[in-house]
Amino acid sequence: MKNMILLGATGSIGTQTLDVIRNNEEYRLVAFSFGNNVNRAIEIIDTFQPKLVCGANAKDIIDLEEQYPNITFMYGEIGLQQIVTFDIENPIVVNALVGAIGLMPTACAIENGRDVYLANKESLVIGGEIIMKKAKEKGVNIIPIDSEHSAIFQLIRGTQKEEIAQLLITASGGAFRDKSRAELLHVTKEEALNHPNWKMGDKITIDCATMMNKGFELIEAHYLFDVDIENIVPILHRESVIHSMVEFVDGSIFAQIGSSDMHLPILYALEYPKHIQNEVVKKIDLTEIGTLHFEKLSFQRYPLVQCAIDALKKGKLQCTILNAANEAAVKLFLEDKIQFLDIETIIMDALNDQTYQGFNEGEVSLPKIMSLHELVYQSIYYKY
Repeated sequence: MKNMILLGATGSIGTQTLDVIRNNEEYRLVAFSFGNNVNRAIEIIDTFQPKLVCGANAKDIIDLEEQYPNITFMYGEIGLQQIVTFDIENPIVVNALVGAIGLMPTACAIENGRDVYLANKESLVIGGEIIMKKAKEKGVNIIPIDSEHSAIFQLIRGTQKEEIAQLLITASGGAFRDKSRAELLHVTKEEALNHPNWKMGDKITIDCATMMNKGFELIEAHYLFDVDIENIVPILHRESVIHSMVEFVDGSIFAQIGSSDMHLPILYALEYPKHIQNEVVKKIDLTEIGTLHFEKLSFQRYPLVQCAIDALKKGKLQCTILNAANEAAVKLFLEDKIQFLDIETIIMDALNDQTYQGFNEGEVSLPKIMSLHELVYQSIYYKY
C-alpha cells in the first residue's frame, strides 16, 4: 500500500491525480491540502476518508472540524510544511500546488527523506539549485509530473548525460498563437483562458498565453536533467501530441507522444519505472491526427521566454523576481486590473528594478528566496 499525501488536491493536477488512484487498491489518500474550494474538499473527504487535511485558511478548517471530528485538520503555509512530514509508512508526496507557496513543502519533504512527485513548477524555478542539491544529499528522487518533463524523463531513461545533444521542449503557442503583437493590445481575459488544446487552471492557462509557462519549463528542465540552458530548445508544435523530444549526439531524435491530458504523466510518475494500463488515460490514433507541425519559436513574439533564459543565466535570485512578478501580474490580469501585454511590461520592469538587487548579495537561502518573492509580489500587486 502506497500512502499518498496530495498537495493541491482540488486543482487541475490534483483532481486528475485522484482520477488515477480512485480505483487502484495500491494507493490510499491519507492526507491532502486544498485552497478555497471547500465543497470539493468535502467531496474528497467523503470519497477517500483521509486522516489529515490542510486548508488555506482557519475559517474553513474550523467549519470542517465540526463536521469531521475524527480527522486532523491544519491550515496555512505551516500546515503545508507539516502535512508532508506526516508519520506514515510508504509515503508518496505529490506536490500539485500552484505558485511559490509550493517551494517550502517540497523542501520539507526532501529534508525528511521523501521522494517528491513534482508538478509545482515554482519549486525548481525559484529554488532549483537548493532543491536539487538537497535531494542529492538526502538520496531522494524528484519525479516530474509536467507533461514535457515527464516526456524527457521517459526518453532519457537508460542513457548517459554525455549522449544528450539537446532537449527539445514543445509548446502549443497558447490561446493567442495566431495573433500578431498588435492584435494582443485588446485581447480579453476570456480569450486568454480559451486554450486550444489543454484544459487547465486559470493561472497556468494565462502563463501559456504569454508563454511564461514555457520559460519556466526551460528552467525546470535545466535543473531536473542537469543540461545547459543553451541546449534546451523550445519548439512550437500546435497539436500538443509530442510533449518533448531528445536529440542525441549521433543525430537521432526520440519523441514521446500522448494525448493532451495529464492523466498519463501522472500515472507514469506514480508507477515509475513501469508503464501500466489505466482506464482514465486517453489514447490517441495518429492516423486521425494525420499531420504534425513544428515551427521555430520567436523570442520577439514571445519575449517572456527570453526573459526566463536571461534570468537563469544571470543567476542568484533573478528567477525569484521573474516568478514573483509573473504571479502578481497574472493575478492582476485575472482581476481585470491590467491589460494582457501589461503582464510582460511588469515582469521586465521588475527584472530591471535595482531595488531588488541587494538580495543578490551573499548566499542564497530558502528564507531569502521567500522574503524576496513576497516583497516583489506585494510591491507589484498593491501598486494597481
